[in-house]
Amino acid sequence: MYVIRERFFAIGDDFDVLDEHGTKVYHVDGKVLSVRDKVIIEDPDGTEVATVHRHLIALRPTYEIRIGGEKAAEVRKNLFTPFRDKFTIDVPGPDDLEMKGDLLDHEYVIEQGGTEVASVSKRWLSIRDTYAVKVAAGVEPLLIIGSVIALDLALERAEKKKDDNKDED
Repeated sequence: MYVIRERFFAIGDDFDVLDEHGTKVYHVDGKVLSVRDKVIIEDPDGTEVATVHRHLIALRPTYEIRIGGEKAAEVRKNLFTPFRDKFTIDVPGPDDLEMKGDLLDHEYVIEQGGTEVASVSKRWLSIRDTYAVKVAAGVEPLLIIGSVIALDLALERAEKKKDDNKDED
């Protein structure tokens, strides 16, 4: 299980991803947030292990996850999902993953071929503004953590856009 602080993008600061024992597993550099919404994920020694960045030209919110310099997945919002947002984690090959549930409130699952491979919840923790990510054995944790961060970036960007539009009214 991993612990992530929510809504860090509004501030743009760095934060650590912890394991269930409170040990730092990854460091997320939020200071590099730019037009492309790029964050860098580092191991505890400060070595870059993954990046997440937004595609500038895309019909719907799309973020690319690179692990060890290689493209690992694209996270994109599904176009037609009435009542609920759904995001697809498009990995090379046929085994795409899907994020579904209450994405805004961090209560959702990630499935691959109808099987749950990860879950996200705020209910497991008493620490304010944090949520937990449980990853099934055999699933790449960086792929899941990168996907969860990409989703946070997309939702934060949509929220900001909505607020900007309200200001213009």
